Amino acid sequence: MSMDFLSRIFGMVVFAILGVYAGVYLSGIDNGDAELYAVVLGLVGALAGLVLTPYLTVRPMRKFRSVLARISAQTLVAGLAGLMTGLIFAALLAFPLSLLPSPFGDVLPFVGVLLFGYLGISIFVMRQADIFSVMRLTIFKGTEESRSSSTDVNRPILLDTSVIIDGRINDIARTGFLVGTLLIPRFVLNELQYIADSSDSLRRQRGRRGMEVLSELQKDTAVPVRISDIDVEGVREVDDKLVILARQLRCPILTNDYNLNRIAELQGVPVLNVNELANAVKSVLLPGEGLIVNIIQEGKEAGQGVAYLDDGTMVVVEDGKNHLNKEVTVKVTKILQTAAGRMIFARVGDQEDIDES
Repeated sequence: MSMDFLSRIFGMVVFAILGVYAGVYLSGIDNGDAELYAVVLGLVGALAGLVLTPYLTVRPMRKFRSVLARISAQTLVAGLAGLMTGLIFAALLAFPLSLLPSPFGDVLPFVGVLLFGYLGISIFVMRQADIFSVMRLTIFKGTEESRSSSTDVNRPILLDTSVIIDGRINDIARTGFLVGTLLIPRFVLNELQYIADSSDSLRRQRGRRGMEVLSELQKDTAVPVRISDIDVEGVREVDDKLVILARQLRCPILTNDYNLNRIAELQGVPVLNVNELANAVKSVLLPGEGLIVNIIQEGKEAGQGVAYLDDGTMVVVEDGKNHLNKEVTVKVTKILQTAAGRMIFARVGDQEDIDES
């Protein structure tokens, strides 16, 4: 039997009894036939109970349950915490308010309970995202501090999607130059998975390579790697989330994204840039020094040729077009450092000139 049917039967019995009592009471006032009044009003009560009970019991409960099902657990917890906080404030104010002269001393404590209860629920529900973000950050930082020593040996280092896809992070981690825990937020992993599932074949390959690099990081390196569910509410862009999270955790971001690097620096967030590290360990050349390079393509300007060093540095050679696919001796004329890397300008020279310089 359904709850609807049971509630109708229960309501019919209850309302019938109430109708009988009402009939007896009214017969005493009007000096009428008690049995007639009791029977008539009892039948009316039974009919009313049969019809109205579901609308007073089962239907409201179903509506209440459907509303609760649509509300997230986070909202429910925030509302309960707000209610408790409001009631605590109301309890603290109840005693001084009760000392006021009547009728204020009788009414204001009850009004305070309603007011502070409502305010507590409203404030906690409206700011639930911020409250839970602070709680998660506090718990996370407490866990990190308990695991780390007084030094920054286990400080977190946030990893950007670009540096995972790049792949050089694997070799850098093996060298032992990175001190700390490589922290990969869940939203970075989601972006990496989105790239790996892309319809574009090139993006799909880059995403899958990032997955492989991440797997190797977890298995092969001595640097601890941790994936965390920590998130930043109210922000959609991954770069913005990383910058905000780095400021809250007071940790650096490991990336090779130029735009993220600039944004983080403008907001005072330390950045570990893989490209800057690669540029820093490149061999130092001075104007006038000689090189032996293999010119593989033409340059943008007339007569120029382009070669590359072993570390990937571009060498633009004047009059190098006539020496395509040949190893030639060149003399460095200028070195240009750009945000994208280092570029060397040279001209074709004789070995004797280079030796003399």
